[in-house]
Amino acid sequence: MPHIMQKPTRNSWSKTMAKLLISIVVMQISTEVSGSGLDPIFKYIDEQQNEFVQRLKEWVAIPSDSSEPQTWDEVVRMLNVTADKIKMLGGNIEFADVGSQRMSNGQLVHLPPVILAELKKDPKKPTLCIYGHVDVQPAKKEDGWTTDPYTLTEINGNLYGRGASDNKGPVLAWLHAVEAYQSLKQELPVNIKFIIEGMEEAGSNGLDTLTEQRNMTFFSDVDYIVISDNIWIGKKPALTYGTRGNCYFFVEVEGQKQDMHSGVFGGSIHEAMTDLIALLDSLVESSGHILIPAINEAVAPLTEEEKKRYQGIQFDLEVHKKDCGVTKFLFDTKEEILQHRWRYPSLSIHGIEGAFFETGTKTVIPRKVIGKFSIRQVPNMDPSEVEKQVTEYLHKVFAERNSPNQLKVTMPISAKPWLADVSDPQFVAGRRAVQTVFGVDPDLICEGSTIPIARNFQDVTGKSIMMLPIGGADDGEHSQNEKMSRSNYIQGTKLFAAFFYELSQLPHK
Repeated sequence: MPHIMQKPTRNSWSKTMAKLLISIVVMQISTEVSGSGLDPIFKYIDEQQNEFVQRLKEWVAIPSDSSEPQTWDEVVRMLNVTADKIKMLGGNIEFADVGSQRMSNGQLVHLPPVILAELKKDPKKPTLCIYGHVDVQPAKKEDGWTTDPYTLTEINGNLYGRGASDNKGPVLAWLHAVEAYQSLKQELPVNIKFIIEGMEEAGSNGLDTLTEQRNMTFFSDVDYIVISDNIWIGKKPALTYGTRGNCYFFVEVEGQKQDMHSGVFGGSIHEAMTDLIALLDSLVESSGHILIPAINEAVAPLTEEEKKRYQGIQFDLEVHKKDCGVTKFLFDTKEEILQHRWRYPSLSIHGIEGAFFETGTKTVIPRKVIGKFSIRQVPNMDPSEVEKQVTEYLHKVFAERNSPNQLKVTMPISAKPWLADVSDPQFVAGRRAVQTVFGVDPDLICEGSTIPIARNFQDVTGKSIMMLPIGGADDGEHSQNEKMSRSNYIQGTKLFAAFFYELSQLPHK
């Protein structure tokens, strides 16, 4: 017998409205209770802030540079320090083996392990997995740092040091948020797991495979995965729903059998450096437009909904120019700048290996040089297709030079972009946590840089992924004088504590 829908009566409508009003009142009461419940947590964090800064100083002092195997011992030391802190919070630790990496000289080097950790579990609570990394980019004072990069130095409320923002500060903030609950004998609102690595700055080698291996075990009961390895776009807190991917290229040109004297041989041979400069010059226009044919064809079109999202973002072009130390951008409007940072591909040239780069003069014609550049990927771009397009294009340009030198193009790193659904419940919890701590609605932003593990987590685990940054737009990640403000560090710790609570308020199976 077919089901016949009944027309709502005035009485049923009144009952529905009454239930709705009751729900609103309950939500308001819940918010008031949550606010008062979090106040002691926030007070504890404020009272402990000097201790939290001291711990960050101790972490920054470990030069856990992952760029070269020679410093991986320091990476392992940093991982051990991190594991000890998690153990103090009652966590169970596993150092997961991720295998070895073959270097360019053929040497096989064992990779630093990945920390898999879990705090005490309650099956009635949702489970949050927190990702972070404790390795850093290379840093030397002579590179232009005002202070020693491995000595955390506070100047005008800013904490300067390599890793302060990327990513030791945020990792410690998560641990301190847990500590705040435990120190006040308050039960954690959610189950918590950690996955902490030491090779993020070098490409996270082995982590993709580990995720696949542990998908049915470590990740099986995880409901949400959160990453705090990026920054705000301005002074306003933000939630991040997308990142660009990256295809990194080596362009190797090899000429004569050895380096030669430019006075003796200059003008008589085809120079590898000259060929390389011509190749690099053929990649991108001064406007930023990429010259490689068809590279933009796969880019996802800009939707009206997305266009409106850019309009509402708080972003001051003049302030951003000052922060960047430039007088002019490639584009004139906020929307254009943000779109070309987040949702369109870009090409950057990074350096030349084998060329003379020290101070002084050296009149040498290098035998072999390797140019290095990358193309940031956006949704719908396929790294394998980009590799083909780049390789074919460079070989075509090289052939036109009629050079007898040898050209080799390789892509050692490829990472796909990541994009999340901003209506996902985890983003609801993130918004509420930002509102609780900062009193504003967060901007919904993307990140122009690449965090490969986000896409990996999404593809392999199928879990909800969100980025919850606490770093400021002017933190200078990867640059000289990297810093995090004391305010962001401490308020960020409160944000993480509030996020635990807001996650627990979402419907849970």
